[in-house]
Amino acid sequence: MRSRTIAEIVAKSLLHFDGSRYEMGDFVIMPNHVHLLATFPTERDMRKQAASWMRFTARQINVRLGTSGHFWQQEPFDHLVRSSEQYEMLRNYIADNPKKAGLTTGNFLHHRRED
Repeated sequence: MRSRTIAEIVAKSLLHFDGSRYEMGDFVIMPNHVHLLATFPTERDMRKQAASWMRFTARQINVRLGTSGHFWQQEPFDHLVRSSEQYEMLRNYIADNPKKAGLTTGNFLHHRRED
């Protein structure tokens, strides 16, 4: 996902059903992974949507790159946010992740939801 075009495929997918299937919060698309905060009606909805994102973006990216096969790690790591303090800590983690990884502007794509 070092390519801006590839990162934008992922970003557009993450925002596509924002406001209808889920509420998208902050996200950052790094060269080799994605961090995001989103609110779902149920855990089942979250798992279904994560699978949909991975399936759709893998197809789109493979077409763009002229490749095939798996693109994403098979089991994404998900975590239930249990407090406003934890939420803010995760927002900061997402915002700081590119800097901690030594990335410069243009080497990642960041979206911050305005409250």
